[in-house]
Amino acid sequence: MTGEVVMRAVGITKTYGATRALKGVDFEVRRGAVTVLFGENGAGKSTLMKILSGVERPTAGVLELDGEPVVLRNSVDAAARGIAIIHQELSLCPNLSVRDNIFMGRELARGGLVVDDREQNAQTARLLERLEEAIDPRTLVSALRLGQQQVVEIARALAGEARVLIMDEPTSALSGSEVEVLFGVIRELTAEGVAIVYISHHLEEALEIADHAVVFRDGELVARGDAGDIDINWVIANMVGRSAGDLNPDLREEFGEPVLTLEGVSVADPTNSSRLSVDRLSLQVRAGEVVCLYGLMGAGRTELLEALAGRLPLLTGDVTVKGTRVHRQTIAERIRLGLALVPEDRQRDGLVQTMSVGQNMSLASLLAFVRGLIVSRPRERSAVERGVSDVRVKTAGPSAAITSLSGGNQQKVVIAKVLMTEPDVLLLDEPTRGIDVGAKAEIFALMAREARRGLGVLFATSEIGEALGASNRILVLSKGRIVREFDTRTALREDVMVASGENVEQETGAAQ
Repeated sequence: MTGEVVMRAVGITKTYGATRALKGVDFEVRRGAVTVLFGENGAGKSTLMKILSGVERPTAGVLELDGEPVVLRNSVDAAARGIAIIHQELSLCPNLSVRDNIFMGRELARGGLVVDDREQNAQTARLLERLEEAIDPRTLVSALRLGQQQVVEIARALAGEARVLIMDEPTSALSGSEVEVLFGVIRELTAEGVAIVYISHHLEEALEIADHAVVFRDGELVARGDAGDIDINWVIANMVGRSAGDLNPDLREEFGEPVLTLEGVSVADPTNSSRLSVDRLSLQVRAGEVVCLYGLMGAGRTELLEALAGRLPLLTGDVTVKGTRVHRQTIAERIRLGLALVPEDRQRDGLVQTMSVGQNMSLASLLAFVRGLIVSRPRERSAVERGVSDVRVKTAGPSAAITSLSGGNQQKVVIAKVLMTEPDVLLLDEPTRGIDVGAKAEIFALMAREARRGLGVLFATSEIGEALGASNRILVLSKGRIVREFDTRTALREDVMVASGENVEQETGAAQ
């Protein structure tokens, strides 16, 4: 390895009650290099990053900074020493502006008394320009799409001018072009001597930016290597103990009658009603079929799924579920008709953070447990326990806090919640965003299982590997229209990417 060691973790152990999240981990961060951490949800990656950034303290072990032992009292202490972190789950205040989020806790003041809004605006504008994101610094964060919020989170970390920058899933909501911009910024930072620690479940993407890589499993660092000596198969084998080919789901090849039909559907852009996000789109999904909506950010995938679920209105067109027309029904009425959505942002739209695992799981089907005027708790509890078992949620029990679960298990709770409504059509928007390769395989296996039971499955993704490996048919969206259709048994990766408008040369190079 090249580059001087800036920070080192020696024998780090972290326990939560009887759970050992980290087991004697040794880890190094090197100046001017990108060290990528791979591992399944719950493997210990984020726990170690929280310790390195002062968010938590280790149960045992020592941290060293510039060769000297150091105790990080909190994240403010770590930031003062030049250590910054971009957390996996966004930690922005939606009711504040972009500028105020970036300078929260480190406001610039004139004469030490009055906040200098003009200078904060100017610095925010420069940061956003560096990230090639045209956002007014005074815009409320709540008015931004998820990918733009992620850019703001990154800008906030860059504002601190850290010498150790920890990025925990920084690209989970970014488009391909936004990822390329971020990678350009990362290369600039490493050229300036900044040490980058990078966590991502996008394996090909992470290998593109990596100088060194380590793999965590069950709280231990089990493998390490230089980027030139490893590939995706090495990563997957060390993460889950299986080859990449073993993770593809078992899909049906024969299908029933159409369960979802769209004819001439148009949906307005929710941020600009003068343009269309979905433009006269028609499609069918048959019973037992898994259909993928593939396209770049802004292609109209999310808007289409949210319109089908009832969150956005249809401007034109017809939607039928098993022959029943869906027009002005509410979200609850569409659920009763058999149409249910797993949203893209599970934290904001899929879960209630103050509720338990079981309460979240039964929320959408609660009326099914009502007897008279009260909820039958035994029937609800029985259904929840079946749901936990059915989708294999790893939890201490239905009464556990939803925040105690890993991202992959939280996503399983959202899927279980939807399945408890007994849908005929399962809609999923980026169902594997921010979860590891093993959890992805379990999510896609769930989708394939429900298709074998006779459901129609329509899911959206921006990952070409998922589109090819987890569906029967790919519909490529561009500017709100279906521009190509592919049978995954014969589809070529490059053809699908070209149809969507991606830079095939860049992507193919990243995959090698």
